[in-house]
Amino acid sequence: MRPMQLERLLHAQGFGSRKECRALIRAGYVSVAGEVCDDPNADFDPGSHDGSPGLEFAVDDQPWRFRTRAYVVLHKPAGYECSQKPTFHPSVFTLLPPQLLARGVQCVGRLDQDTTGLLLLSDDGQFIHQWSSGKKRTPKVYEVTLKHAVEQDFADQLVAGVELHDEPAPIAAAACERMSPTTLRLTICEGKYHQVKRMVGAAGNRVEALHRSRVGGLELPTGLAPGQWRWLEAEDLARLADYADPEA
Repeated sequence: MRPMQLERLLHAQGFGSRKECRALIRAGYVSVAGEVCDDPNADFDPGSHDGSPGLEFAVDDQPWRFRTRAYVVLHKPAGYECSQKPTFHPSVFTLLPPQLLARGVQCVGRLDQDTTGLLLLSDDGQFIHQWSSGKKRTPKVYEVTLKHAVEQDFADQLVAGVELHDEPAPIAAAACERMSPTTLRLTICEGKYHQVKRMVGAAGNRVEALHRSRVGGLELPTGLAPGQWRWLEAEDLARLADYADPEA
C-alpha cells in the first residue's frame, strides 16, 4: 500500500470527514509512534498489507492501529437487536465506537434480541456474504436452555431431523449433545429464521435461553464480557475458517 497523508489515513479509519480529521491533527490530538504530528499532509506507510501489522497511532491519547478492513467480534447481550433501525430494543451498533459505525460495519448474520453470544461484524462485503451464506454450511454452535427436562432421545431426534412449517424436507442438527436434563449443545449449519427455536418447538419443547458460543472454528473469546467487542486478528480469522462440515 502506498504512503498516505495523515489526514486521509484518519478519514479511512472512521475519525470523521477530511476536514474534521485535519482539525484534529492541527490541534495536536494525533500522534504516530508516540510523537505528536500536527501536519495533515505528512505521509505515513499505513501497513496492514502482506500480513504486516498496520501503522500504530493515537487520537486524543486513544491508541489505534490502521486496518484496511474491519473485522470484529461482539459478545452480544440479551435485549439488543441486530439492526441499525431497531423496532423495540436498542441496536447492537450502540455498543460499538463511532469509528466503526463511520466505516459502515454490518452484522454477519443476525441473532434474535433475546439470543446472546458470538456476533461477527465487518465492513468487508465479501466477508459478510461468505460467512452469512447458508450455502457455505458454516457450523454454528449454540448452548440451549430448555423449558422441560429431556433425555438423550430428544437430542437424537434433533439430529435425525424434524418437520418445520414451510420447509419441504425435515431439518436436522449437525450435532446435538445433552449437557444436562435442561441444556443442549446444538450445532446447525443452515442458519434459517429462528431455526433453533423452531426445531426445539417441533420436537415438543421450548427454548428458554439461547447462546451462540462458536462460528466455524472461532469460539467466543474467553474474557469478552457481554456488550464488549474486540478486533479479529489474522489468527482469529484463520481459526474461523478452520473447520469441517460435521455432516461431510
